[in-house]
Amino acid sequence: MQGINRRVKRMYTFSRIKVGILGLAGNMLNFPKPFSFVGPGASLSLVREIIGLGVKRVMVITDGQLLELGIPNPLIELMKDNQVEVEVFSEIEPDPGYELVLTGVERVKSFQPDAVIAIGGGSSIDGAKAILLSHANNCHPSKLTGVWLYSLPRKRCLPFYAIPTTAGTGAEVTIAAVVSDKEAQIKHAIIDPKTVPAMVALDPELMTGLPPFITAPTGMDALTHAVEAYLSTNATAETDELARMATASIMRNLIIAYEDGENMEARERMAVAACMAGLAFTRAAVGYVHAFAHQLGGLYHVPHGLANAIVMPHVLDFSKANCAKRLAELARVSGIGENGANDAELADAFIAQIRSLNAEMQIPGVVKELKRDDFEKITDRAFAEAHGTYGIPRYMTRDDATALLEKLLP
Repeated sequence: MQGINRRVKRMYTFSRIKVGILGLAGNMLNFPKPFSFVGPGASLSLVREIIGLGVKRVMVITDGQLLELGIPNPLIELMKDNQVEVEVFSEIEPDPGYELVLTGVERVKSFQPDAVIAIGGGSSIDGAKAILLSHANNCHPSKLTGVWLYSLPRKRCLPFYAIPTTAGTGAEVTIAAVVSDKEAQIKHAIIDPKTVPAMVALDPELMTGLPPFITAPTGMDALTHAVEAYLSTNATAETDELARMATASIMRNLIIAYEDGENMEARERMAVAACMAGLAFTRAAVGYVHAFAHQLGGLYHVPHGLANAIVMPHVLDFSKANCAKRLAELARVSGIGENGANDAELADAFIAQIRSLNAEMQIPGVVKELKRDDFEKITDRAFAEAHGTYGIPRYMTRDDATALLEKLLP
């Protein structure tokens, strides 16, 4: 037993050193921040700016459902009215896989655009990032997974712009793109500052039509980003401020947007909060919530925001012993808990509020597809993702992971 404990201690020590190096690198590097247009009509303002740059050939990357709903149409028509040739790649699907990325690369090669605009949720923006980086470096997307610091220098992409239609992933401002190896049933992250768009538009008019069953998990995805960034051991004064503001705004506005999708003010505040959370976690990183949620998505195709929402309160329960003060701070800025309550009480109140939000928005407490036979595989992959990469406040043992997964069983 002592030998095992020594090996575990060495593993955690190595992980901490590696996390520390990554955190130091992230804090020293000045990650790009896109110029942002915000408010009703912001997407049209972004397109007018692109037209003003003299761009003549634009590829729009989106998904088929958004195209059917006509969401990109006013933007496409504005470009065409100004003699800009537009090609639409609408094959994006949830959790874009390698084959989809390669198909997109071929379309980029064929059309030869001057610029690319991604319109949609996280899958559209992540898919566009992977397509552009694979195209620029003439390689399979699997060669790009992982942290750019550990790879050969990469070439820059074509000029890239993003218009999110959900308030969740923050993909419009992050250095990451998640792609799936469908055959192996694994999600991988491409982490590179070269994936960040030059300009983005946070347009609440494009989000008013989102149904509640999409508003809820995407909003909880944004909340997860803010909370995990705040609890990260890589957090800085800058990421803390962004995470606090994002958390407070989401706690106040998500249920409003869920109950009244036409509320433009709530939609705009959620869009800004998701963006702030994205800026926070792209610098401070995430934690076990994402590490386990990614495996649920890869194995069972559970939508990412939904997986985060289900997993988050259980991970916070486990982590609380090492970060009660930080959770209490998030409770205070969000107006949660009783006056005079101590840190432990406020931490509990914050976690309870997350559970309450989930219940109010009809987010389930379990993963109906989860199988006990997959526990070992899920744990192996979650630990491989998180340990040595994320600034986790409290490390799990395999028994801890099993206990967590048991709570997610239907």
